[in-house]
Amino acid sequence: MGGQLKKLFAPVDMTEGRPWEKIVAFTVPLVIGNIAQQLYNTVDSIIVGRYVGDNALAAVGSAGPILNLLLVLFIGISVGSSVMVSQYFGAKEREELSGTIGSCITLTAIASVIIMALAPFVIMPMLELLHTPDTIIDWCNSYLRILFIGIAGVAYYNILSGILRGLGDSVSALIYLLVATVLNIILDLWFVAGLGLGVPGVALATAIAQAVSAVLCMWKLTRMKDVFDFRLHYLKMKKNHAVNIIRLGLPSGLTQAIFSMAMVIVQSLTNSFGEMLIAANVIVMRVDGFAMMPNFSFGTTMTTYAGQNVGANSYDRVEQGARQGTMIAAGTSAVITVLILLFGRNLMGIFTGTSELVDLSMRMMCILAVGYIAMAVTQSLSGVMRGAGDTMTPMWISIITTVLIRVPLAYGISWATRTPELPNGRSECIFISLLVSWVLGAIVTWFFYRRGKWKTKALAAAEK
Repeated sequence: MGGQLKKLFAPVDMTEGRPWEKIVAFTVPLVIGNIAQQLYNTVDSIIVGRYVGDNALAAVGSAGPILNLLLVLFIGISVGSSVMVSQYFGAKEREELSGTIGSCITLTAIASVIIMALAPFVIMPMLELLHTPDTIIDWCNSYLRILFIGIAGVAYYNILSGILRGLGDSVSALIYLLVATVLNIILDLWFVAGLGLGVPGVALATAIAQAVSAVLCMWKLTRMKDVFDFRLHYLKMKKNHAVNIIRLGLPSGLTQAIFSMAMVIVQSLTNSFGEMLIAANVIVMRVDGFAMMPNFSFGTTMTTYAGQNVGANSYDRVEQGARQGTMIAAGTSAVITVLILLFGRNLMGIFTGTSELVDLSMRMMCILAVGYIAMAVTQSLSGVMRGAGDTMTPMWISIITTVLIRVPLAYGISWATRTPELPNGRSECIFISLLVSWVLGAIVTWFFYRRGKWKTKALAAAEK
């Protein structure tokens, strides 16, 4: 029994065994973990919506795009480190693996200090730039300030859990996240319902819970001496490690930055429709977060799977796994789409007792529903390309579909549907534009995957 338990928490070598079995076994803990991660935001929304009001719900949602924009440094480090860790682990290069992990820890500390120093000066100007309604702007400001004071916990959990997943250990990251999620729920209820701290209480609960999960991840890494060396001198960054982390992670960080900027611009359009649509958008995005979880999970799995097999120079196995993983991801999303269409109204009702808000949210959700199948293709094949070291292609695809297609389309539909009764146009423009960008993204991603240039981007090839 003890041996089986130890095996469950051990790194997984994905270069052996049937690909689909490895992919599914690795993805299941990720899905559960992503459910827990989404519970952070969802519980925040439910508690403030129920105990404070719909405006508080809108405040938490309006802060999201700004929060994501300021987290792009960590996303870049996380993606770069995960790709390097998975390839070095697959290639069995212990020294390079140890140096990479040490460099990631140091880079995260530097990035945390930069964000903590920068955030207080940009939060309020960005909220004002977005035309955030006066009724919620102070709540948004306090929510974001508290989260950025505790940014190191958020950063280290995401990056250290990414390292664990790159090593093939998706179970440990799951367990630590579940612990933090339960803690977050308890603290949310205590701070908001018990102490009456409102929106700031939600932010404080999230910051504390994330810090706990980060400490647990660090503890796990210090105990993996059979896989890599965790010594003080590895924390001193080597030039090649830092350059590769930045080279591999920067495209993903820039993608997230551009995506977040696009979300900020679209949030400004959303705000123009008033508090009711803002609150509906929050509800839809919370349900969307759960619906998208399998897609993101399969994407992360395919990054680790491709990285390890590229490190082992097993390209036929990469392509076999890409086919099987994408088919399983698309089938999973098809089931989720049906469930959303059948039971979506019940999900919306969890967040608010306002029937008009439930109806509006469900109408918008129906527009998006079929897009989740397209996103399954995009995430899976993008994951393969990233794992192989090609992080540039997914970046350009995201920029084109988000910036050049979604944003102009949203504003274009809004402008084209203006009437005396609807001076800002139809609010459906927000969600129609998102659906179109998802579908086009899947088509373009499939095309570039089939071209196969990602096969030349492995670390070993890049270092020659």
